Amino acid sequence: MLNVGVLGAGHLGKIHLRLLNQSEKYNLVGFFDPDAINGKKVADEFGYTYFDNINKLIDTVDVVDIVTPTLSHFDCAKKAIEKGKHIFIEKPITNTLEEAEELLFLEKKHQVKGQVGHVERFNPAFTAVKNNIHNPMFIETHRLAEFNPRGTDVPVVLDLMIHDIDAILSVVPSKVKNINASGVSVISNSPDIANARIEFENGCVANLTASRISLKNMRKSRFFQKDAYIAVDFLEKKVEVVKMKDAPENPGDFDMILQNAEGVKKQIYFENPDVENNNAILDELETFADAIVNDTVPVVSLEQGTNALRVALQIIASF
Repeated sequence: MLNVGVLGAGHLGKIHLRLLNQSEKYNLVGFFDPDAINGKKVADEFGYTYFDNINKLIDTVDVVDIVTPTLSHFDCAKKAIEKGKHIFIEKPITNTLEEAEELLFLEKKHQVKGQVGHVERFNPAFTAVKNNIHNPMFIETHRLAEFNPRGTDVPVVLDLMIHDIDAILSVVPSKVKNINASGVSVISNSPDIANARIEFENGCVANLTASRISLKNMRKSRFFQKDAYIAVDFLEKKVEVVKMKDAPENPGDFDMILQNAEGVKKQIYFENPDVENNNAILDELETFADAIVNDTVPVVSLEQGTNALRVALQIIASF
């Protein structure tokens, strides 16, 4: 078991503490929170060990789980890496691209591993269909949320849309060529609703919409590729895979057949894989433990987290 310590005991930090405490791959040593009153309250309520000094906690563990506000990600990660500790860091990886790139340099220099908490990669709906997504040429995503003051310290692109940016980058085998976007501030000082169009060098186009001022929650993505349409509902954890193949010479009564203008006939069929329930946060933490123990590349590496941040900041810059 890997000794792990958590930095930050806010809403998400408490979830991480609970799951790490349950995990058979980690030994939860304790946590640090700069707010001593909150730290002692969490310790009293749940029985976790509270460290009032961040360096003492880092020195005691193998893995540092950073669940602090984005502005402090870099300082916390730098401290941990320079002490030779592996880091799990919540998304977005850092506040600036320069900070993320320095973490990449430090990760290599100190020969540690890092993973970014892009939790939707572990959503069972996405993992159920990811192997069906091959060279998509048009992608559409909608990530809408009811207003919650938590997270409004950053634009909606870094708060919500970055989930979809990361997922898209993981399935499109091409570099970003061009970005057009617009964003509007409604309640917060930073944009609360945004739309972005990302064009890739291979011709793929992704159209992303994110809002944190909607009346209902929605997290849906649709992938269109040669002979297939794939829909992923991240919120309801449902998938829909519609495929096409050459029509049989003698179709059955219930076969769905389409004929194009050139007279080519295609059969439509459904191939919906099973979606298995899981705890995505526990999965991302435990696959990171596996990557450390087996010396493999983490599922969402610091480099991938940096790429997602780079695109997110390009979107914000184009408002």
